[in-house]
Amino acid sequence: MPTRDAVIVEAVRTPVGKRKGSLAEVHPQDLSAGVLRALVARSGIDPALVDDVIWGAVMQVGAQAINIGRSAVLAAGWPESVPATTIDRQCGSSQQAVHFAAAGLIAGQYDVVVAGGVEVMSKVPLGASVATTDFGVPYADSVLERYGVPTFNQGIGAEMMADRWGFSRQAQDEFASSSHAKLAAAIDAGRLTAQLAPVDLPGGGRLEVDEGLRRGTSPETLAGLKPVFRADGTVHAGNSSQISDGAAALLMMTSQKAADLGLTPIARFHTGVLAGDDPVMMLSAPIPATAKALAKSGLTLDEIGVYEVNEAFAPVPMAWLAETGADPARLNPNGGAIAIGHPLGGSGARIMTQLLHHMKDNGITYGLQTMCEGGGMANATILELL
Repeated sequence: MPTRDAVIVEAVRTPVGKRKGSLAEVHPQDLSAGVLRALVARSGIDPALVDDVIWGAVMQVGAQAINIGRSAVLAAGWPESVPATTIDRQCGSSQQAVHFAAAGLIAGQYDVVVAGGVEVMSKVPLGASVATTDFGVPYADSVLERYGVPTFNQGIGAEMMADRWGFSRQAQDEFASSSHAKLAAAIDAGRLTAQLAPVDLPGGGRLEVDEGLRRGTSPETLAGLKPVFRADGTVHAGNSSQISDGAAALLMMTSQKAADLGLTPIARFHTGVLAGDDPVMMLSAPIPATAKALAKSGLTLDEIGVYEVNEAFAPVPMAWLAETGADPARLNPNGGAIAIGHPLGGSGARIMTQLLHHMKDNGITYGLQTMCEGGGMANATILELL
């Protein structure tokens, strides 16, 4: 029996909308349906062939409740025979969706599968799933007592990382400014156009480019922003990821199935791992996840031509660079979440779509993606260009 693998045939994302911006009134299932339809339009595949849709969403309440992955399939007009499930690995939900999809393909459970995710934070805000204590609280005393904290807070975790690695506010603001500069350059050069599925807006018009870009951002323009999480801190809105709206999706199958369908894969899912780290600092797990991915893949960091490390807060990719010794020029080359935005459940697939297209456009053989996740976890994925 031939060895099974997992390849990515298409990858598409919406432009990312800023908080209360153009996508604020688009229902998350309709935003999701748009990228599903785009996969079909670009690949020509019959959606009836899709064995499953694995969809990431973090705040699974209100407009994102009751298995939004399935609702998206129906909203897209796909056959009722196509099932779907919705998963939550916090910010890495749709990267985890890709991992589950690859595992299912390699195991023989799937021949064709879609992985992706969505978050419309303008409509379903961060913390919406714990907006009431009527149903209890998310952390039992046993967990809080183990770590001696009243709760877990990612912003405090970012401040802890800045302290541990000695990152000044100036250094973080310089990193944030560079994210905007890289995104501006990518937009102006048209480097992102091929990966985007523009969104027709309810009131008319279309969103065709990422909306979070703030041209002219510099450490000087960021200097007036107040720290958010600690009065004497260094982390503020300008050097953190933006609250955003967006969706992304990837069409995956075995290479044999792609050949049968006459489709040309973009990349192979080479390696996927997970790591856990301190849940109080919470954001440092991309560092051990990267080490695990390299060990499992047999590759060195120098062999990888591009790195995508989610910019949840500036200290996250900055610490990753400091610990790995990676080439900063290969990191987030077209901007990251500080400039683009971070639609939680959609970010993993957004980043992977961006990674794939950059690899394809530049002939880069290996690319690595990793992102921090609530609870002190991280996914790491290595893709191989075909």
